[in-house]
This record gives sequence, structure tokens and C-alpha cells, in this order.
Amino acid sequence: MTYDEFVGQVQHRARLGSEGEAVRIIRSTLETLGERLFGGASGNLASQLPQEIGIFLTEPIPSEAYGVDEFMQRVSAREGGTDIPAVWFHVRAVMSVVCDAVSPGTIRHIRDQLSSDYNQLFEWQGRRTAA
Repeated sequence: MTYDEFVGQVQHRARLGSEGEAVRIIRSTLETLGERLFGGASGNLASQLPQEIGIFLTEPIPSEAYGVDEFMQRVSAREGGTDIPAVWFHVRAVMSVVCDAVSPGTIRHIRDQLSSDYNQLFEWQGRRTAA
């Protein structure tokens, strides 16, 4: 998947008015996900994404464990204070495109690192993706 395809899919799925808004939610989601992943998982995921997108996962960020509510709070702050229901919609849109763009094995490895409360991140329009 190319950068333009990735951003366009996020923009469409999240019903955003501009490419800039799509890049903002992609960055907010992936930087926060990068904080949560350990053991090279961020780099592996980044290597399967367009380089301009993968960079959001590979910037030096210390990894730490926290629950999905904290994850959403951090994404909200990065988005500039977006309300939490909108953040959930944005994160699911981004993650649905991530699931389309990378191998199922990579998604399984990411999901294995996350507690079960993160399963909701991988739900898009009532479907579960890449279990």
C-alpha cells in the first residue's frame, strides 16, 4: 500500500475533510501504539507500512504498559483534545487500514502484546479484523 492510498483510506473511513486531518490521526494513533509495543514490534510493523507512515512508530519513544483507556487519553491529547468517542472512531479507522496494509502475523504479534481491553481497537464496523 502506498502513502497516498493509506492516507486516503484513513480519510475515507474516518470521514475526514482533509488529508492533513487524516495524517494527524494516523500520527496520533501510531505514536501512541509505538509507546505501548515492546521488543521490536514497532519496527516490524513500521517496515510493512509506507515509510512516511512507519516513521511514526520508529521515533525513539520509551515503551510502557498501560490500558486502553490511557491509550485513548494519550491519542486524544495528541489530536489536540478530541473527545474520546471520536478518538475511538479515529483509532479504529487507522487500525483497520493498518490491518489491511500489513501481514496477519504482524497483527497477531501486536495483539499478543496488548491486553484484551485492546481488542476493540481491531473492530471496524462491527467486524473483528485479523485475530
